[in-house]
Formats: sequence, C-alpha cells, structure tokens
Amino acid sequence: MKQGTDSALPSPPTDDADVPRWLAELGLPGLVDMHVHFLPERVLRKVWAYFDNAEQHYGKPWPITYRYDEPTRVELLRQLGVQRFAPLVYPHKPGMAAWLTNWVLDFAARTPEAVPTATIYPEPGVEDYLGAALGAGARCVKVHVQVGGFDPRDPYLTPAWRMLAEAGVPVVVHCGHGPLRGNYTGLDVFAEVLDAHPSLLAVLAHAGMPDYSGALELAQRYARVHLDTTMVGTAFMEELMPLPADWPALLAGLGDRLVLGSDYPQLPYHYAEQLRVIQRWAESDDRLGVPFLRRVLYETPRRLLGLADTGSQS
Repeated sequence: MKQGTDSALPSPPTDDADVPRWLAELGLPGLVDMHVHFLPERVLRKVWAYFDNAEQHYGKPWPITYRYDEPTRVELLRQLGVQRFAPLVYPHKPGMAAWLTNWVLDFAARTPEAVPTATIYPEPGVEDYLGAALGAGARCVKVHVQVGGFDPRDPYLTPAWRMLAEAGVPVVVHCGHGPLRGNYTGLDVFAEVLDAHPSLLAVLAHAGMPDYSGALELAQRYARVHLDTTMVGTAFMEELMPLPADWPALLAGLGDRLVLGSDYPQLPYHYAEQLRVIQRWAESDDRLGVPFLRRVLYETPRRLLGLADTGSQS
C-alpha cells in the first residue's frame, strides 16, 4: 500500500518486532502510550508478586511478559516505536503519593521518552504535593480507586480535582469494577466527581471495564472525558470482561476521545496483541480505518499530554 493513505489499512503487526513496519505504513513516527507503569523497584516487586498469584485473585494465571530490569524495559519500548509514554504510579496507603510522585518525576527527568507524571491520595497536604508536581511540569496524573481503596469523592481530594480541572492536565482514573471490584469503584461513583468538576480532563482507564457502555455514556455527557484502550478487547480480557458486540460501531460515535493505553510491562501477552485488537476495530467499521488509528495511537494522546505537534520528542 502507499504509506499514509487514508483508504487502505496495512497488515497488522505479527509480533513486537513488526510494529515499526506497521507504524511506518500508517504514516506515524511512533506510538504515544498513556498507560504504562514504572515504579520504584521494591514496589514493582510487590506488584509482580501479586500477579504471580493471579489464579487466586482472578481465577486464571497472569504471566508477566516483560519481567526485565528497568533499562531493558525502557529499551524494549523504544524498539517497539513508543515515542512518548506516561509512566503511571499509584499509592495504596497514605503517605505514599508524594514519595511516588517525586520518584516518577526523577524517572521522567532521566528517561527522554517519559513525560512527567504524578499521583494523588485523599490525605492532608494533597494539594501541596500535587501543586508542586504540576509546577515541576507533570503532564498526567494517575488515580487508582481500586488499589487505593479510597472514595474519589473524599473532601480531601476536592482541591486536587479543582486544581487539575483548571490546569487541564489529564487524569488517568481506574474507577471501573474491572478486573476486580473495589470498595469505591463504579462509574456511577466517579460520575459524581465529574458532576462537581465537569471540566476535568479524565481518561477512564481500561475504557471503564466492565461497564464499557457506561464509559461511553460519560464521554457523551462530559466533553473532556476520554477512554483508554488498556487491555480492552484482548483475548485474555475477553474471557473475563468481554466487549459489546457492536463496540467498533460505538467507537465511531466517540470521535477523538479514545487513546492508546497498554499496561506495559504487566502484560500477560505481547504488546503487539493490543495493537492488533485496535486495528480489528478500525477494520470493522468504515467510519474508522486509518484516520482512527492515527488518532488513537498518536494524535490524541499527544494532544492530551501537551506535546508539540511535530514528530520531535518534546
């Protein structure tokens, strides 16, 4: 096919090594992934230990495909063609969020492809460390309602939500019941945060899994709500939380509010599988195609992260 045409889709990537070929045929300089995890080593080991016991938690194994040291994990993203990514961190108890935010800001400072990020927790002083992070250039914030076990409507978070809405910084929020229900998960709960802060630039992690239709309804109700693709539609997740049969048609009405997310490195499959799934959506509805792929994989996440329009790593 002619590179970069809007009419013909290239063949999907057969494996990770084939992703750069696929991107070139789409006319893209790379990928922008808004849902990647890099964590302090001792925290990461605990996360991996949790997934090693996945049969107890999820009823099926969850082998970690990219179980490598930090430099290797960064290099593998480069080889995949991931031009920029948001390294997301998240606390599970009070007193962790400021420390994790400082760590990830340092990680971004020494990793050219990583954008600076932050995280929050409902606790005294949250607006102070969030404000400091935004002042230091944080371009994305992670909020994990299920792991954190907190109510996103907690009054301690009110100034943080207000600050983020005013700054226009995207917040990747894991607030759905998937893959496990939490004490305060559910899109109806987070909808109350959006009611109070309707200009919040929220990215619903995992497309609100398993309430995909509810996530789309929130995107229709609030002009700044987006969805990410993290694990959505993969064979692994379809066994647990399948998509609606008409998902591609539903995406056609979503416009430019779907962004690439992967969950790398905690993947029980190879990175290219998520990309093949997204291409299948593009192939399934004539209203999607190449323009849809360009938006999801590159243009929309770059816009949300405040990156320059050029192909440079700015």
